[in-house]
Order: sequence, then C-alpha cells, then structure tokens
Amino acid sequence: MIALLDPRDRTRFPDPAQALREPNGLLAVGGDLSPERLISAYRHGIFPWFSAGDPILWWSPDPRAILIPARFHSSRSLRKRLRRGDLVTTLDRDFAGVIQGCAAPREADGGTWLVPEMIAAYRRLHALGVAHSVEVWRAGELVGGLYGVAIGRAFFGESMFSRVSDASKVALARLCEQLRAWEFGVIDCQMTTEHLLSLGAFEAPRAEFLTLLDRHGARPGYDRSWDDGTERPAGALQVAPSGEEIG
Repeated sequence: MIALLDPRDRTRFPDPAQALREPNGLLAVGGDLSPERLISAYRHGIFPWFSAGDPILWWSPDPRAILIPARFHSSRSLRKRLRRGDLVTTLDRDFAGVIQGCAAPREADGGTWLVPEMIAAYRRLHALGVAHSVEVWRAGELVGGLYGVAIGRAFFGESMFSRVSDASKVALARLCEQLRAWEFGVIDCQMTTEHLLSLGAFEAPRAEFLTLLDRHGARPGYDRSWDDGTERPAGALQVAPSGEEIG
C-alpha cells in the first residue's frame, strides 16, 4: 500500500524500503512540487514521475541505475564525434531551453512526462541554484543537453535530449568532467536502460545507493549558477575508452 503524503508537511516521506515491488519503486502519492518537498525527496533518494492528468507519484526503485563520474565510458564512435570540432558545451546557460527540449514529445510514443507543472517546479529549483543544465551547441544553436538536481555532491539526472547524433552523450561527458573536478561521488540515473549501461552506468541495490547518497549528499555542494561564462569545446572533454577509468 502506497502512502498518501500530508499536504501540511513538505519534508516528510516514507522510508524508501516501503516502496512497492510492482510497479517497481512506487512509494507515495500526493503532496506538491514545492522546492522544499522536492529537495527533501531527493535527499532521501526519491523522485517524482507522473503523466498529465495523474496525481503526483513518488518513486524510489530497487535496483537503482547509478553512474560514478570517473567511470563514464565513451565508445570509439563517440570519441570520433567529439573530435569533429563542431560542438561546444556550456553549463546553466539555457536551462529553459534544455528542459523544453527534454519535454518535446518523443518519436517512439509521441508522449512526454514533463508536464507544465514539472517544468515550472524545476525552473524554480534552477533559480535557487539546485537544478542545473548542460547545453550542447552547434553554430549557436542548442542541439542537445541534459538537466538534473544537485544535492551536496550527488547529482540526480532527470532527462536529456538530442537534436543531432550523440549530443546527449556529449552533454553527459561534459557533466561527468565537471563533477569529477568538483569531487561529486555519484550520479543517480534512476531507471536502467541499455543506453546508460553503455556509458558506464550500472545497477546497484537501493540500500547501496542510499548509502552513497548519505555520504556524498551531505557534503558541501555548489548551490549556485554553474555558468562561468565560458564555452568548452566538445573535442577538449576528457573521456575514457570503454572499460577504463579516469583517475
């Protein structure tokens, strides 16, 4: 039985261990998307995911897909794409553009889970320096990116998009490079996909993920804009071949 959140208490969530096995990770329903509730959710390894017309649903799946920034893997084709020299990357330069790109209906099913209230909620978190974006540009046009939430030195990836081949992979490469520099310990990828596994993500038991979150989420973070006014060429990104790790 899933919990009904108390609308008067924006920080309390059930223990993630109480989440359902089927559907995997469904923990609670209700509440709101206020910054206080969202930040508390992420601190506890919980995230919102629901469709238009549905109540707000809160999830903490087991196992959890995670990525260690130093273990991002790049294929030979991705390294070749990086060297082409036509893409540049930025941080927090166009959060609104990135989240709108992520919200565009997918060709596979024509749908999107990024309903307007979700977009508004993450834009509020961005204004607080909690939600962040990575942009990929070609000739001044936004062609890919990703966004997510940073709690301490843990990052929670929410969504990514591409308008040209491999642009979302380039965005993830830039994110991992920056998070390594800032000594972030873990990226939460939420659900496992073959695409993420090919980039170095792996499945971990929820309890193991929560231990990592306790360790890295409690460290002082970077709750401010990540845009330092610079652009980093994709060809300059430090990436490791598949099976290797950047020290």
